[in-house]
Amino acid sequence: MSRTTPPRPLDVEALFPELAAYRGTTTRLHPRPGRPDVADSSVGGPLLWPADEPWPVCTEPHDHTRGRRPADIHRHRRILDSAWRREPDAGPTDEERPLLERLSRKHEVQQAAEDDPLPLIGVAQFYRRDIPDLPAGPDGCDLLQVFWCPFDAHGPTGYGMLLDLRWRRSGEVAEVVTVPPQPQVVGFEGYVPEPCVLHPEQVVTYPFAGLLPEDLCARIYAWEEEREEQEEAAYETMAYEATAQEEKAEQPTAEVVPALVGYQYDLSIPPGWRAGGFASWHLTDPAPMNCRTCSAPMHLLLTIDSSEWDGGSGSWKPQEEQGLPAHRFATPTQVTVGRWGELNIFACPEAPEHPHRWSIQ
Repeated sequence: MSRTTPPRPLDVEALFPELAAYRGTTTRLHPRPGRPDVADSSVGGPLLWPADEPWPVCTEPHDHTRGRRPADIHRHRRILDSAWRREPDAGPTDEERPLLERLSRKHEVQQAAEDDPLPLIGVAQFYRRDIPDLPAGPDGCDLLQVFWCPFDAHGPTGYGMLLDLRWRRSGEVAEVVTVPPQPQVVGFEGYVPEPCVLHPEQVVTYPFAGLLPEDLCARIYAWEEEREEQEEAAYETMAYEATAQEEKAEQPTAEVVPALVGYQYDLSIPPGWRAGGFASWHLTDPAPMNCRTCSAPMHLLLTIDSSEWDGGSGSWKPQEEQGLPAHRFATPTQVTVGRWGELNIFACPEAPEHPHRWSIQ
């Protein structure tokens, strides 16, 4: 089933004609549970990895001897999913709860040293043929593969994540690894993706407001503040009328106040996994993302998000999924970035082989 983004609640270019000059596109990947194979673009699926090529590993010394087993995490999720589908309001049975508790336990890995190479988790792979906004790779590479370490134990703080992105020419892969190495335990279950197939959809997008010209940004913020004031006034009116009806002992009439529409969350940058387009900087101030090798301004390559759509207005929720609740269906990959944020990965447009940079928002 394809996934279709609803039309935007407002025509943002009619409100701010200057935005036409900044219009871009991004490909919403729409990962959903499925059974991908090595020939598919996927999240959490098998990767087209050569059998004669070493699997990526983390070589930074850090403790990786205690955590949850990946197989336990997958099984725990399956039981919960089955329980919610069977009894939406009841949850797990008395028989399932002890099993869920056991599957949630952490385990110690015997005979593991901090400097032992740790197999990375294969997060996703993307074929350029499937994704219009995926930039070209170096030297004719058509397949991007994403890996990460399942422990937050890297970088100068000792609490950062470790990413490893690999480009390759898919046509050169002959024999594929059938049983890739995997870590015995992981430090965070959000690093373990569930197998998902993709339903790519290219949509229009606009830059984060803080990166637009100062005058245009100020006008957008002023427009949003005005709409917030209008919404507050509408709610106050509704509350006053409801109180008056109660005093008359009348049955209150249902009134609907239109959901607040904002530039950032409804009109510019869609949520969810996507390729290309513009990065959001809603958590921090915009930061320069220049290539550390050649100083060229980097472009957004990929966004890995903790949720496909939110539980508020949900204006980006696909038309085919309008009746689905966010708390069960908006997190198909089960990947969690930071504190339910999104990971933006940047690439050098001048030389795709240059090291990537990233930001968590």
